[in-house]
Amino acid sequence: MTDTELHPPGAWAVLLPAERYEAERLVHHDTLELTGFEDQARSRAGDLVAVLVHEPLRLVALGRVALTTGETREDPDDPQSEAGPGTLVVSYTRRVLDEPVPIDGLPLDGPVTRLDPALWRELADRLGPPPARRSWLVSLDLPIEAASPAEAVRLFWSYVQELGPRELPAFVSPTGDELAMQAFVLGAEANQDPEEDD
Repeated sequence: MTDTELHPPGAWAVLLPAERYEAERLVHHDTLELTGFEDQARSRAGDLVAVLVHEPLRLVALGRVALTTGETREDPDDPQSEAGPGTLVVSYTRRVLDEPVPIDGLPLDGPVTRLDPALWRELADRLGPPPARRSWLVSLDLPIEAASPAEAVRLFWSYVQELGPRELPAFVSPTGDELAMQAFVLGAEANQDPEEDD
């Protein structure tokens, strides 16, 4: 008899603060690390997780509770931040961050709520099958004045680290269809033509 048969996975709903949801939309992470959840002690590795955002309530991701390393960053968006205590770590299994699914009538009793596993499966089924993956071209062009190519590259990476996805537009198009290029800032399509703003 396996450990899963002896202890079937539990299920949880995790409510993300709005600013954390925006941060998750900006940069790809394999895991979601959250601090300050008292219920974390009751969760076990392998438990199912539905990640939600509020106002209105929407499902944005699915995952499983992962083993904690015992040390995480206080600010997951800042790799230089001080390490904090162990947290609730969720390994993503499916994300719909850009097209969240509305959820009605789900009773939540705080930032972490225990769910019946059957209810978790109902939420997961609302996502439908994952979309087909395709190849994209993504670019970031910055005019940089420098004395050498190496210095220009160093300055480029400095600007990228300093300004990041909140200020720098990234340009994306399907491979083979560069005329369909769109600019994205803050994880959303952004018009970069000043004449169209008038």
